[in-house]
Amino acid sequence: MADRKARVERNTLETQITVEVNLDGTGKVNMDTGLPFLEHMLDQIARHGLVDLDIKAIGDLAVDDHHTAEDLGITLGQAVNKAIGDKKGLRRYGHAYVPLDEALSRVVLDFSGRPGLVMNVPYTRSTVGGFDVDLFQEFFQGFVNHALVTLHIDTLRGTNTHHQIETVFKAFGRALRMAIELDERMSGMMPSTKGCL
Repeated sequence: MADRKARVERNTLETQITVEVNLDGTGKVNMDTGLPFLEHMLDQIARHGLVDLDIKAIGDLAVDDHHTAEDLGITLGQAVNKAIGDKKGLRRYGHAYVPLDEALSRVVLDFSGRPGLVMNVPYTRSTVGGFDVDLFQEFFQGFVNHALVTLHIDTLRGTNTHHQIETVFKAFGRALRMAIELDERMSGMMPSTKGCL
């Protein structure tokens, strides 16, 4: 099996970001983004998805967190898309339900080759840890646009916004882990009747 690793740099006038990903990792993380609550959530992806993440970001945080959050999603999406390779033998689909106390979220993911995001999270507060929760939509939109995945995110219940968000990221990590697994029964086969994704 070829190494499913990738390194992507994205440099704009607003952000300078480097993401390294190992899809067959153990959940190791090394992050420096200036956004501690988002880093806490990215850690959930790594630990529950069993992917290694090394992320460095310098952004115009004095202006707003928006550009950095969105560009992190873009760059992570590019890295995952690059690491995934030709998708032969891929399970392709992943899903997970994750609870945290009173909160429960469901994430369903498809490496379809078609970017699409449906996100329904009724936050009970507008910020957590000083982070604007609206920016999670921007993060995931950036990810799906560049990882070329279809992603459905639903928080089914919850009153604590931290719990709501954490269930989303844990469920995303679990769904990602399932979707990127190689299925030995699909060895060398494209998981699509079209013959391509």
